Amino acid sequence: MGAPGLLPAGGSGPWPPAEGLRGGQRQPRGLGHVLGCCGLLELDPRPGGSSGAHGTLVGFSPQQRPAKRSKCRQLFRSPSMPSSVIRPILKRLERPHDRDTPVKTKRRRSVAGTPGEVAEPKARLMRSRSFCQEEIENMLANDHRELIGDFSKAYLLQTVEGKHQDLKYISPEMMVAVLSGQFSSFIESCVIVDCRYPYEYEGGHIKGAVNLPMEQDVEEFLLKKPIVPFDATKRVIVIFHCEFSSERGPRMCRFVREKDRACNEYPHLHYPELYVLKGGYREFFPQYQAHCEPQDYRPMHHADFKEDLRKCRLKSRTWAGERSRRELYSRLNNC
Repeated sequence: MGAPGLLPAGGSGPWPPAEGLRGGQRQPRGLGHVLGCCGLLELDPRPGGSSGAHGTLVGFSPQQRPAKRSKCRQLFRSPSMPSSVIRPILKRLERPHDRDTPVKTKRRRSVAGTPGEVAEPKARLMRSRSFCQEEIENMLANDHRELIGDFSKAYLLQTVEGKHQDLKYISPEMMVAVLSGQFSSFIESCVIVDCRYPYEYEGGHIKGAVNLPMEQDVEEFLLKKPIVPFDATKRVIVIFHCEFSSERGPRMCRFVREKDRACNEYPHLHYPELYVLKGGYREFFPQYQAHCEPQDYRPMHHADFKEDLRKCRLKSRTWAGERSRRELYSRLNNC
């Protein structure tokens, strides 16, 4: 059976029956015969020319061409889809060439630097205009270090990076330099606050350090009667540490700064220069045992002091809860 759309109903069409074939079989013709049926090939009217072997391609006038092309399209068109649907699909959309498409932009980025290609402009970061140029230059020329809490001068001791970015850490070597008196011409008083629990402190601590494990102890020692230098040109510095200087020491340092701010008019402070010993006593003791007394190290989780640890933690939580309630009552009274 022929393909759909090639043979009309009834068997008549461009395939004439051949003589001598049995059962009404049809013999397919050559390409010349098909072109002749479509009107694209003029068959030779001479005898024997019906075989399609001879033919001449002929031209058509513009008036004749639409009819022939329409007939040819109907011959080869699929019967399942109308011609009104096929034409829009086959027609390519013409896009403007003067616009940058995503593909064109991607290719331009991948071949950046190629001659003839213009790189996309990059955003430029501009300097903040909060300060005038002269003020910034004067600030950088005076000192490259950060200023202490009351912004009166720069930090004296060289700091290192630590766990908490808002605090100033010093190394064990810098601590020894302070204990050795290398900064005595600048420092009148250096307070070393050991924030560990009493049994840890008794097992070994830095010479001259005071044991203030509770916030109320620190507030009583430093803020009830602040330390004031006799020489106004010298400083009073405070250095905090615990076992690792990870939690207790940094927390106590923040507590002192918070309370100091609360009892002074900004930006004045009793203790504007606060430091934290990086690594705590655990890192200081193995390197500088001569600066410790007794020359020993007792960790917080010591097997012989589990009961002391439990009592100290309970006391700390109780004090923290009471402080929270006092602060809440104070806020309610101020409202």
